[in-house]
Amino acid sequence: MKIEILGTGCAKCRTLEAVVKEAVAKSGKFAQIEKVDDIIKIMEYQVVSTPGLVIDNKVVSTGRVLSVEEVLSLINANV
Repeated sequence: MKIEILGTGCAKCRTLEAVVKEAVAKSGKFAQIEKVDDIIKIMEYQVVSTPGLVIDNKVVSTGRVLSVEEVLSLINANV
């Protein structure tokens, strides 16, 4: 599983990255986590509001910081 956090480095983006790492650790699943701060790549996903969360090349959230439970739910739904 590949998880990407889309954002240019704002506080919300850093918070979402920490939440995703915690959720992956709790899930017990293997996931490659990548922070994407290249605005061109973010635009390729057609995300206009960051932070964005992408799981296996599918945008699952934009514009808000999710809770650990919400990220866990998204991870389990996309296995």
